[in-house]
Amino acid sequence: MSLSLKSNAKSSAQFYELENGIYIINIQNESSESDQINRKLSADYIQFHFCLKGIIKFNFNQGEYALNIKEDKSLLLYNPQKELPINIDVNPKSWSVSILISIKKLHSLFSAEANYIDFLTEDNRDKKYYTEGNLSPAMAVVLTQFMNFNLHPSIKSIYLKAKVYELIALYFNRPEEVDIEQCPFLDDEDNVKRIKLAKEIIINRMVEPPTLKELAEEVGLSLKKLKEGFKEIYGDTVYSFLLNYKLEYARKLLEDGQHNVNEAGLSIGYSTASHFITAFKKKFGTTPKKYVGNFM
Repeated sequence: MSLSLKSNAKSSAQFYELENGIYIINIQNESSESDQINRKLSADYIQFHFCLKGIIKFNFNQGEYALNIKEDKSLLLYNPQKELPINIDVNPKSWSVSILISIKKLHSLFSAEANYIDFLTEDNRDKKYYTEGNLSPAMAVVLTQFMNFNLHPSIKSIYLKAKVYELIALYFNRPEEVDIEQCPFLDDEDNVKRIKLAKEIIINRMVEPPTLKELAEEVGLSLKKLKEGFKEIYGDTVYSFLLNYKLEYARKLLEDGQHNVNEAGLSIGYSTASHFITAFKKKFGTTPKKYVGNFM
């Protein structure tokens, strides 16, 4: 296997191997401390890194050189002459998605139009390639869908593979008019920012979240546009998204071992332990107590 998934610390990252030659790394560091992700990667892989929130820092040559990728920015790395291991410092409250795809696999996707991609041409195939860019609204939609999906495990791989192909297509073809046609509601950065703000508001006030009407007024959208836009970006309704977020948050508290079941439930707004236990079991298929026992 080209990608080593070994880690010497508990991380905020999730790793998916979709097929031979395609990997995804989702990083969601909602803690108040920095995290570090280290992975070996062979030289025949192209790296696409996208920062959705906060800042992530790439370290090169054993830390001799570093590069910050800020929110709504992307970084493409490829060096067929030298391995570029994944060495990322993740700031607190930062999210990113990384797509790692072999040059052979990417070339097969563009085999009929290889000259369209600079580093896939015969003249450039053995040269290193590096570029930074901005996230378009359409790309931001796909990236948040990587982070937030609620699917049966049997179709998760198909869904993620489709999103990888969609993201790569958008990455290499990003005129604004294309974005508008593909996602009519999210026709400018302002709408995307308002929906993102709505998500931040409900997360920050998850114990006592505002009503949908209050939320719509606070972010300056109609109720209809809030519902439609939120579902478009995050793949779920506002309150369903919030419920999943809260339960994931509580699960991490239990994993840390610093909170008991009652404390974890209270931290996300459940005043009654039985209601928290019921919701937790519905999502994770086991009770919080049994989950902690298995985890430990």
